[in-house]
Amino acid sequence: MAKTPSKSAAQIAVEDLSEKWAKAEYARLEAEITEHDRSYYQQDAPTVTDAEYDALRQRYVAIEEKFPNLKTLQSLSLKVGAKPARGFAKVRHAVPMLSLDNAFSPEDVTDFVGRIKRFLKLADDEKTPFTAEPKIDGLSLSLRYEGGKLVNGATRGDGAEGEDVTANVRTVKEIPHELKGKNIPAVCEIRGEIYMIKAAFLELNRKQEEAGEQLYVNPRNTAAGSLRQKDASVTASRPMHFFAYAWGELSERPAETQSGMLKWLASVGFKTNPLTKVCKSIDDLIAFHESIGEQRATLDYDIDGVVYKVDRLDWQDRLGFISRTPRWAIAHKFAAERATTVLRDIEIQVGRTGALTPVGKLDPVGVGGVIVQNVTLHNFDEIERLGLRIGDTVEIQRAGDVIPQVLGVVEDKPRGTTKISVPAKCPCHLKTDVMRQKIATGEESVVVRCTGEFACPFQRKEHLRHFVSRRAYDIDGLGEKQIELFYENEWVREPADIFTLEKRNGKIKLEAVEGYGQTSVRNLFDAIDARRRIALDRFIYALGMRHVGDTTALALARGYGSWDAFHDAALKAARGDTEAREEMDALDQIGDTVIESIAAFFHEKHNLGMVERLTKEVTILDAEKPKDSPVAGKTVVFTGALEKMTRDEAKAMAEQLGAKVSGSVSKKTDYVVAGPGAGSKLDKARAEGVNVMTEDEWFVLIGGK
Repeated sequence: MAKTPSKSAAQIAVEDLSEKWAKAEYARLEAEITEHDRSYYQQDAPTVTDAEYDALRQRYVAIEEKFPNLKTLQSLSLKVGAKPARGFAKVRHAVPMLSLDNAFSPEDVTDFVGRIKRFLKLADDEKTPFTAEPKIDGLSLSLRYEGGKLVNGATRGDGAEGEDVTANVRTVKEIPHELKGKNIPAVCEIRGEIYMIKAAFLELNRKQEEAGEQLYVNPRNTAAGSLRQKDASVTASRPMHFFAYAWGELSERPAETQSGMLKWLASVGFKTNPLTKVCKSIDDLIAFHESIGEQRATLDYDIDGVVYKVDRLDWQDRLGFISRTPRWAIAHKFAAERATTVLRDIEIQVGRTGALTPVGKLDPVGVGGVIVQNVTLHNFDEIERLGLRIGDTVEIQRAGDVIPQVLGVVEDKPRGTTKISVPAKCPCHLKTDVMRQKIATGEESVVVRCTGEFACPFQRKEHLRHFVSRRAYDIDGLGEKQIELFYENEWVREPADIFTLEKRNGKIKLEAVEGYGQTSVRNLFDAIDARRRIALDRFIYALGMRHVGDTTALALARGYGSWDAFHDAALKAARGDTEAREEMDALDQIGDTVIESIAAFFHEKHNLGMVERLTKEVTILDAEKPKDSPVAGKTVVFTGALEKMTRDEAKAMAEQLGAKVSGSVSKKTDYVVAGPGAGSKLDKARAEGVNVMTEDEWFVLIGGK
């Protein structure tokens, strides 16, 4: 029997990891992050706090930085807003509404500033001014003005597409219907946060209590619900407020700094946060965070941190974005709130990939402004580490509007008597066996999975829920409850069944089901028909392949361009075609883990049948055409020490011009930009006859300096 290591990879500091252990830890983190993403993005049911999720991502990125050959797009997670509500038209944002990365400590802020200086190649002592402002805990909103007049209001939605709430927006007094002053851009999208002050929230709940109605949970959710009222008069009856702090599409930019833009926003009629300040050093940023934290309880609106943004807009332009988060901004969150309660029971949830996740059932307790009754326990190793028993008094932590986590057992309270063990069988009615996944070192993973795969009803239902989730098909009126109903009645057992539902309704008679009627059934079928045409990246993501998140799906869509091209490459990879795998590996940050997952998916006959039946029902649109530039659609590799720009800036620049940046050279590479010290990649480029150029020649090609 092999000797068990004294430490697991998870307990070893990143700087001390060997390559073998790093690969194992990287795989473990990838699996755990993927499960958390599934819960957050697909089910609107987050299972970890912001702080813990960020810690996982930070460790993941640290491993990538030390072992860049492991790097994939999976670390580029996207935090999105609320799922678009039923009954509202959709609005496509001209400029995506982005999320922010988080910082939780002064060290995180120092790292953030350091990354900016390295990216821009700034001297350590060069001043880097930032605007700093309270992070309002409200609902993000985008307001489009044409000719100075308000023409549209939309929620953030998934960042690319939101809900049209124009009628409701017009009832908010702090949102001008027409901008003041001269020289207003012909087109401008103003962005900010809509919120409800605490006093108004308390008054609203007082009236609810007097009327014997259910009380609202917190101001943020109440503001969001108020804005999404189908009857705009309901929105008008509630005191809503709006802070402007950003912008989307602008036909011209009125100022050259973030702080200057805020002054302009105030001059044309918007309310901006008076606590906003320009900070010129890291010490200033930390001091601002501490100051706002001290004022937090006295403010009449909820905040959950502060936001730092690079003040110079030309630097913002150069810094660009990582996936859908800006490099030039970060949210510095406040410490999580805590409470104690009793762990009464354990419930096992089975995810789309078969992972068994234990969820603790608590005595209800108030923490962070809401009543919580459930707590994620992550995995059974975590239960053992904490020494948890049913009946224990535990300390929980909540950071953000998510299910909290257990910090530990309160030792001076009576201990529980019921131990918690790993179940031998899946909780589904098939009672299939469970097993621990193996990781790269040969050790057992913390992940316990049901072996039933598609035979397991939990997994099949989770696949269907994933399929209709916001980043996938996002079908109005077809959420978790409907999937549960349709699955249990055997009306929908695989994705293609969704698109044949109307055809089979003569037998099903959905109109006769409680909660439905002729109008709601017609609306559902119309919503399904509206999704028969779908973007390639959404379709790839909707298939639910392990390790293929939305950003990875987008990279694959851009890399292959069409469903036929991707499908052909995936089938070849499944057959072990070396050239197809190398071509997939050449896509920037697509690595072995993703390729193996795609190959395994397309090797399974059940999956092939499911995909074939689905593609007969839908039209998959080709990826967006590359931008019109000299390198649009070309594949570029950067190698060696670049002197005029950092590697990150070079990659960002190429992608903005519509090029595909690869990490390796192949016959399909169009350009290799080589700086001093270029090695094997340069040799291979010359051997393959690839066009090699210097950094200066690259700038001439793209029309730069």
